[in-house]
Amino acid sequence: MKRMKAIQIPAKGEPMKFVEIPVPWPRERQVLLRVEACGICNGDSAAIRGGSPSYPRIPGHEVIGIVAELGAGSTKWTIGDRVGIGWHGGDKHVTGLTIDGGYAEYMVAYEDSLCSIPDKLSALEAAPLMCAGETTFSALRNSKARAGDLVAIQGIGGLGHLAVQYAQKAGFRTVAISRGTDKEKKILQLGAHHYIDSESQDPAKALQELGGAKVILATAPNAKSISKLIGGLAPDSELIIVAGAGEKLELSARDFLKGPNTVRGSFTGHSKEIQEALNFSMLTHVRPLIEVFPLERASEAYEKMMAASTRFRAVLQIYKHNE
Repeated sequence: MKRMKAIQIPAKGEPMKFVEIPVPWPRERQVLLRVEACGICNGDSAAIRGGSPSYPRIPGHEVIGIVAELGAGSTKWTIGDRVGIGWHGGDKHVTGLTIDGGYAEYMVAYEDSLCSIPDKLSALEAAPLMCAGETTFSALRNSKARAGDLVAIQGIGGLGHLAVQYAQKAGFRTVAISRGTDKEKKILQLGAHHYIDSESQDPAKALQELGGAKVILATAPNAKSISKLIGGLAPDSELIIVAGAGEKLELSARDFLKGPNTVRGSFTGHSKEIQEALNFSMLTHVRPLIEVFPLERASEAYEKMMAASTRFRAVLQIYKHNE
């Protein structure tokens, strides 16, 4: 039986372990992927910290791979196709949480959960677009903002640096909000028109001085920072949250009297939405800035991501296509 290398969580509460296990076989409407790359995302912590309904479990839901085998009745793809998968794993599954994910040389996926990856897009650049890219792209596309409107991105990390690019490419007047000035030069190079240092400025006041934001997209999971932003909205605008913060937001009724303003969340999409985000990324040349790690250093890469010390997205390189 063919075997593969993988990063596995053996049991709830146990650390990740580098293992060699049998290659899985696709069942009906499934395909087997030879994994090229897998992005590391905050959502991986659900399985890593004990949230999976069953163990052992292989995490990872920003996966790019090549179709290696077809399960019974699988007709959507052919062997050799380059495909990707995000959080939603098909058949009500979550990739890397309720079914095994992409921290491995091979993985099984439901055919309807996959999207097509353009040949001109490298696996390393495509992987973060499966979740971080699609999440921010769809949140902005489905927002109230229109070309020329002021849009602010709170948090310039793995999600935020992509959101800034999408906002600028969509024709929004783009404001980046982050702590300190160490990211200012880079984020202005990526397309932000303005930068607000939330340590030295009141971000809500600074946004009002720019005319007020039609949309504020909160990408950093800090409830205190998010709560301070509501005053920066223009009338009839919205604050959209795409990063979960455990604490409660602190909002005043006065913040909404000039409205109608809205605070809402936006979650990651399915294969159709991922494909649309990919198409826009290719058309406008939106790309993630990444740090690359081999599979055996997955634990190190994950810890860097959780500590927000990655610039800006960590990706596991597992198989180099055409080598």
